Amino acid sequence: MMKSMTGFGRYEFSSGDRKFTVEVKGVNHRYLDVSVRMPKKFNFYETAVRTLLKQYASRGKVDIFISYEDLSQNQLSLKYNEVLAREYMKCFGQMKQEFEIEYDIRVSTLARCPEVLTMEEQGEDEEELWNGLKNALEGAFERFSETRAAEGENLKKDILEKLSLMEELVAKIETRSPDILTEYRARLMEKVKELVEDSQIEEGRMAAEIVLYADKICTDEEIVRLKSHIGHMRDTLDEKEGVGRKLDFIAQEMNREANTILSKANDLEVSGHAIGLKTEIEKIREQIQNIE
Repeated sequence: MMKSMTGFGRYEFSSGDRKFTVEVKGVNHRYLDVSVRMPKKFNFYETAVRTLLKQYASRGKVDIFISYEDLSQNQLSLKYNEVLAREYMKCFGQMKQEFEIEYDIRVSTLARCPEVLTMEEQGEDEEELWNGLKNALEGAFERFSETRAAEGENLKKDILEKLSLMEELVAKIETRSPDILTEYRARLMEKVKELVEDSQIEEGRMAAEIVLYADKICTDEEIVRLKSHIGHMRDTLDEKEGVGRKLDFIAQEMNREANTILSKANDLEVSGHAIGLKTEIEKIREQIQNIE
């Protein structure tokens, strides 16, 4: 299924007292550009996060936002530094002797000394933490992929409509071409009659002039190639994924043929249809920029 590079996904996953929340946003980009914002404790998993995303996206600028809550009561623990406490007591004894002051040290006094008692965050099971994060990531990536697929279907529908309009314009150019030669022959004959009474003398030269003119304005090759490109783009739109670059190349070729038709056009009606072709091709190219 064809996908757009624009999408959004959000998912929350809870495991016990832990809550993982992941948000994913994507816009168009030439290649896969990933930005991950998450708590420092998850930095170790950044490579795994990027690897997991590649299963769901191959192009686009993707921003991933990860938040984490731990509501458990035992996430912090109190640590007693016995070695440092002994050093404090040793220094207090030296101060008592040196200054001949009362030795009134209590447990509460010692506990208030820096670094004797400290709060430390308890270590967590890395595998359990990753499993919770992975579930949240997969949920968000699935929804992100779904929105990209839905937008991709809308883009496909719009492009197909524009291709149908292009086919109509090409058919009009193809139908108009023989009439241009007929009208040119009539105008040329009228001119000859005005200048030379015996038009039979100029018949050979007139035929040669018409042949040269026909060769100059002939767009048969361009029309055949345009029809082929339109068919090729329709087939490409039915491919599964990763068609953005291919579609862009086809659109460039279509634009080249439309430019050639416009440069050869010596008729207002054909010129108008060729401009219409270029307009539709440009609209298609804008849409293609959003396709993965």
